[in-house]
Amino acid sequence: MTNPPPAMEQFRLEFQDNGLVHLVFDAPGRTMNVFSNAAIHELKAFAAWLGTSDVLGVLVRSGKDNAFCAGADLTELGVAYDMIVAAPARERFTIAFDHFFPLSAALRALETAGKPVASAIAGLALGGGCELSLATHYRVLADSPRAALGLPESLVGLLPGAGGTQRLPRLVGVQAALPILLEGARLAGQAALDAGLVHALVPEGEEVAAAEAWLLSRPEAAQPWDQEDWLDSAPASVSAQIDPVRARVMAETEGYYPAPIAILDCIEFGLPQCFDGAIRSEMAIFAHLIQRPEPRNMIQTLFLGKTDYDRHARKETLPAFIADVVAALQPLKGRLGDVAARESAAEAIAPFADGRADEDLRMADYAVVSQLGYPAYLGGPFASRRAAST
Repeated sequence: MTNPPPAMEQFRLEFQDNGLVHLVFDAPGRTMNVFSNAAIHELKAFAAWLGTSDVLGVLVRSGKDNAFCAGADLTELGVAYDMIVAAPARERFTIAFDHFFPLSAALRALETAGKPVASAIAGLALGGGCELSLATHYRVLADSPRAALGLPESLVGLLPGAGGTQRLPRLVGVQAALPILLEGARLAGQAALDAGLVHALVPEGEEVAAAEAWLLSRPEAAQPWDQEDWLDSAPASVSAQIDPVRARVMAETEGYYPAPIAILDCIEFGLPQCFDGAIRSEMAIFAHLIQRPEPRNMIQTLFLGKTDYDRHARKETLPAFIADVVAALQPLKGRLGDVAARESAAEAIAPFADGRADEDLRMADYAVVSQLGYPAYLGGPFASRRAAST
């Protein structure tokens, strides 16, 4: 090979005798693939190499048996959030844009490298994993309850910032895309095929062969939006679809949850643009959203807190104080959307707060949010207490 590929650790390359290469996502030391900063930079390097290589095509698959890719490394995302909000206010947008755009740029480089790229999806492809699959030219899904695609970012106060708000509605239409983008719906099996989210649905274990067969058919290596006959959406037609949804979301959330509105902004402003402009608009909106406290609170409680809670619940090792906190706030159930009720909650939890590990407090916040209806955008009573003290 005249042009050696880049060295990689998060991915590995398996060159096939038929002229194809498998790009295998297999993050070392992890039970599930996630997009860390290291993985993002490796993907960018691979895409740059691909355009100058002599391979016939690329098959993207997972080296894990449980998932294709579960999305972003939320621990790294939390570190990035702290870095952004610690910067002077005037610098935060640029820092956020420059930090998070590389994944979007890498996926764009992959789909425009001039070589056909297919994905074989045998497990969960969520968040950035779903966005990776959407950036391939052909998607084969295993017909298995374990294999599904989804964009759950709105559930933790964020939006899919690597082209998800742009590729998905271009592929399946605005109306079909909205439940996936706004509600975190997952599509599997025949539903994914019927929606146009994948091109082929095959029995489990046949996804690699089906993807390779398409690659070897010498297909055109271009996305629909990069072809000459593609027509960008008319602004008025997009707005006509978005306006009633925006009104409904505002009525339901009263503006306290900014992510759904930001997602609608991405669709409305992005679809009428050329794709390269659209993903930059998407990232501009993401860069503003990530500076807000709501995503931070929701990630801490609805992801990290829930993960810890579920792990301890399975082992029957939940700290007893969590049940005590829930019992203390039980009389306020259904009323915690009101400021006065939250003030009463803050007084009620004060005796439980001192000396507790952060993990315990996150789990308690998750329990109160999920069981008693404390507003998720505030993160829970202990997160609110910490915010008030800083």
